[in-house]
Amino acid sequence: MKFKIGDTVAVLDDVIKGKVIGIKNNAISIESSDGFSFDFLPNELVVIKESQSELSKYSDISNENLLEKINESSTKKNAPKFKSVIKSDQIPPMEVDLHIHQLTESTRGLDNYDMLNLQIETAKHKIEYAIRNRIPKIVFIHGVGAGVLKTELDFLFKNYHVDVYAASFKKYGLGATEIYIYQNPKK
Repeated sequence: MKFKIGDTVAVLDDVIKGKVIGIKNNAISIESSDGFSFDFLPNELVVIKESQSELSKYSDISNENLLEKINESSTKKNAPKFKSVIKSDQIPPMEVDLHIHQLTESTRGLDNYDMLNLQIETAKHKIEYAIRNRIPKIVFIHGVGAGVLKTELDFLFKNYHVDVYAASFKKYGLGATEIYIYQNPKK
């Protein structure tokens, strides 16, 4: 096979493509798409005249095994989807970080009361979101601090039909509370 400088080539036994940048005796130098240069023998290279995606647009598939695989995959796409068998205790909980720097860009102009109200309102909205979207667990990351936010969260949780637990100590330390939301509370 004859090679010219500027030909796009591919290496037969490797995943290297590039352009011919030099021809010396029995060695052809190519520059890969990454900018590295390599030397190969002519029998190790093949000229690429058109990209593979262009060729596949016009090709007619005649391989019976390949046709069967294509037909199988198209029938699988139309197959009915089944519900997941993952139990609700295996679903990772929704995490809500109530640290004030996570909720607002700046605390300038906010006093402690305003910051606490922002944190409680965020928690309230997240609980209502979880109830609407049938999310069974939420972990509220509130930090340790003086315990004011935790106390207010405990008071908030009494307004909903939830069970309150200390979140995983291994993952969150002492500064997080996990709640389990009963989706269909019995009255």
